[in-house]
Amino acid sequence: MAWGGARPGSGPKKKQQLPAVASPSILQRVALKISDTALVIAGARPAKNPFAPPTFPPGVIPKEYAAGMAMDEDPNISAFVSWAASSFGSAFAEGIIFLGYPYLTELAQRAEYRVLTETTAEDMTRKWIRLQAKGDVDKTERIQALDDELKRLDVCAVFRQMAEFDGYFGRGHLYIDLAAGEDREELKTPIGNGLDEISRGKMEKGGFLALRAIEPVWTYPTRYNSNDPLRNDWYRPNEWFVMGKQVHASRLLRFVGREVPDLLKPAYAFGGLSMSQMAKPYVDNWLRTRQSVADLVHAFSVMVLKTNLATQLQNDGALLFKRAELFNRLRDNKGLMVVDKDTEDFANVSVPLGSLDQLQAQSQEHMAAVGRIPIVKLLGIQPAGLNASSKGEIDTYDDTIAARQDRLFGPNLHVVIRFAQLRLWGEVDPDITFAWEPLRSLDPKEIAEKQKIEAETDVILIDGGVIHPEEARKRVAGDPDTPYAGLDIEDVPEPPEPEEPEIGGGEAGEEGAVAGEPKPGDTPRGSEAS
Repeated sequence: MAWGGARPGSGPKKKQQLPAVASPSILQRVALKISDTALVIAGARPAKNPFAPPTFPPGVIPKEYAAGMAMDEDPNISAFVSWAASSFGSAFAEGIIFLGYPYLTELAQRAEYRVLTETTAEDMTRKWIRLQAKGDVDKTERIQALDDELKRLDVCAVFRQMAEFDGYFGRGHLYIDLAAGEDREELKTPIGNGLDEISRGKMEKGGFLALRAIEPVWTYPTRYNSNDPLRNDWYRPNEWFVMGKQVHASRLLRFVGREVPDLLKPAYAFGGLSMSQMAKPYVDNWLRTRQSVADLVHAFSVMVLKTNLATQLQNDGALLFKRAELFNRLRDNKGLMVVDKDTEDFANVSVPLGSLDQLQAQSQEHMAAVGRIPIVKLLGIQPAGLNASSKGEIDTYDDTIAARQDRLFGPNLHVVIRFAQLRLWGEVDPDITFAWEPLRSLDPKEIAEKQKIEAETDVILIDGGVIHPEEARKRVAGDPDTPYAGLDIEDVPEPPEPEEPEIGGGEAGEEGAVAGEPKPGDTPRGSEAS
């Protein structure tokens, strides 16, 4: 088995004969060099090999590993890289290359990149999760205890930070702290996934458990399988360096929302494509358009003085510059413009500004498109026009966020919940699960309509003998929007007694009296009053 990653004491290997690859022509290489140099000078991207591993701050990688992610045990890796680089020419012009963590850190300061990432991260954790239980056994106390434990660990805030790392850098790590401390040998051992015997041995009931969010710039991948795609650890590091400490991958939960192809994974430090890198071409266009529009508005009107240049250019043009200086001093609206009526003329050339707002708005909207965020949410711009509404866009955006939650958070959230259960009870309850809360909330009118429909449905089901009134009462008590928060499920009121029908066709003096019968206090028929 061949593994990637430099190893201490590994000597130089014999140079392997690489297979023949198609080499670019001289013109292609010259054009590639010119475009590459121009992009580097313009600051569009760093000057580096697109397949070379990124650099890290001193101290992240031990000195014996400082040579980088060498794959010297696999003779085909260098051939793969050469083959890929031979057809990578036009990609330089587009800036398709890992920008590096220092540059991505700089981009995180700009509002355009920050708002894209923060909006998505906040919405992914805005409603968070709801713990629930399967089966008929009452797990209310356990669910409450687990919910309190997740709040103690501040899971929601930590996962929001992981989503921000994924947006800024393309990768983030969540360290499961089991009080290993400075024990470097212990940090190299696995802790499992929360379900196996390894996890139960590492996490005892009442033990220490904490979560730490770590930026990718402080983590460096070491060993990974690079020659057998049939294994489940293909291009997946088993260990990471964290400021010189070697940590097993099971202790560092990896968050990557946008994986890159295998050939680029070493160049991205086994991270993914960040939102900042995806949005960079669109942000660059927006910044250029915004500045161009501002410059055009600032100088949309140009004053033109038509004069006799042949005369004014005499004596090294001194007269021309003096005339221009006089023109600029007097061209204010409060001044007096003086021109020679025979040899000079004055004109004002203005640029039409009617469509600049549309051009600038389109350039700004492109940033929202790459982030798949509605304009009203990203920029706060309401749609214009009669009966215009953003409801459809917001619903689509909520569906996108729901899919991202399960893809980025789902697997690692299961692991965190399992370790939290091990700390509380020493075991994992398979009947306790979680569900994502809906992102959209109903307004009071929609809640009232929903409750009315549910109440009418309960009446129909009860009258049809499908459910019992106690079941409907339990549903009402469990509704989070119910106005009867203190409803006792066990205290079911007695159904009202049916009213007795009236007998006879005469008039009744009071309720329940039969027509024709004497009422109390009436004088019997045929008797005389005394």
